[in-house]
Order: sequence, then C-alpha cells, then structure tokens
Amino acid sequence: MSESGTGEKHGELIATAVDSDSELNAIRAVLSALVPLKREGRLRVLDYVLGRLGMTEPETRQPSTGSLTADAVLVRKAVSVSDSLSAPSTQPTDIRSLTKEKSPHSANEMAALVAYYLSELAPEPYRKSMIAADDIKSYFKQALFKLPQSPKQTLVNAKNSGYLESVGAGQYRLNPVGYNLVVHSLPADISGQKQGRGRKPKTKNRSRRGK
Repeated sequence: MSESGTGEKHGELIATAVDSDSELNAIRAVLSALVPLKREGRLRVLDYVLGRLGMTEPETRQPSTGSLTADAVLVRKAVSVSDSLSAPSTQPTDIRSLTKEKSPHSANEMAALVAYYLSELAPEPYRKSMIAADDIKSYFKQALFKLPQSPKQTLVNAKNSGYLESVGAGQYRLNPVGYNLVVHSLPADISGQKQGRGRKPKTKNRSRRGK
C-alpha cells in the first residue's frame, strides 16, 4: 500500500474516532436531560428536537416498530433507555430531598452525605469524586442543614470519624465507611441507633443481694 493510501486510511480512522466521541457525548447529554422527565415529556422533547432538525416526524405511539420510520425507532429506543435508567431508582436526585430521607444527625454525617450525593447522584455537570470546604457551605445551605462555623474543620472531623479520606489540597473523598453510612445506616431508627447497627438493649439485673 502506498504512503498516500496509508495516510488517507489513518485519517479516516481518526475522523471516525472523533465522530464516535462526539456521538457518545451527545448521547450522554440527551439521556441526562431526558431521565428526570416523565415519559410523555420525553416524547414531546424528542418530537420537538427532531422537528427543529428537519427530520421525519416520529410515529412514536404505534404499537410495533415494523411500520415506523428510522427516526421513530430511534425515538422509541431513546425513550426506552431513559425509562430503564430512571425506573429502577427511587432515590432523590437533589440534596434537599436526600437529606430529608437520610436525616443525618451531625455535621460529620452531613459531610458524608454531601460527598455521596456529589459522587453518585448529582447531575452529570456537577458530579465529582472529591469535595472541599466550598461544597460544604453550598450544599449545607441547599439542604437547609445548619452551617458549621468552620467548613474546613467539618471535613477534618468527618475524616477523623472515618467517613472521608484526604486526598490533599483541602480535598476529601468518600471512603467505604462513609458510603455504607449513607446507603445502609441512615436514617437512624427511632431508638437513636443507625439502621443495621442495632445493639441489644441492656437488661437490668433484677437479682439483689440480701441486705
């Protein structure tokens, strides 16, 4: 094969890779926007977008895909994927609802909750694996949780409690203990013991020595 032919083939491979990356990013953006919506809302959004792009109007409500256009099939697949992503999970998608559900009792537990939210549940543009003092201030406020006097010290205290680990430069991330706290131990039950960590109640010794 000539050098020019090899160069053209290499260029085609690079162009294909770039196109694939762009398509994947577009898919992620579309799914991220569709997941919070109800099914009817997803259909309306997709119908509108395809119309603006000048594509064939999808017949999304036909019972089978046999007579659907290619665009309609794509819409059905997109709605089906977004349904499957959102249907199994009943977890809150905002920090205030998550805080209400988990009911953390201390700033240390709340710091772990913020770290969990940002790493697992936050919308894609805001999702990250590490938190800092600014996140404590911002998300404590959003959750209507009492602000600590020193957000930096709150992170240190949460680390000392075993919920976070330091990664340097004032950054912390959730460790397995903190993850298990949020997912499996919160909220605490009415007796004050965290779920999954109940202890047997103490029994009074009724036997008394003779006077």
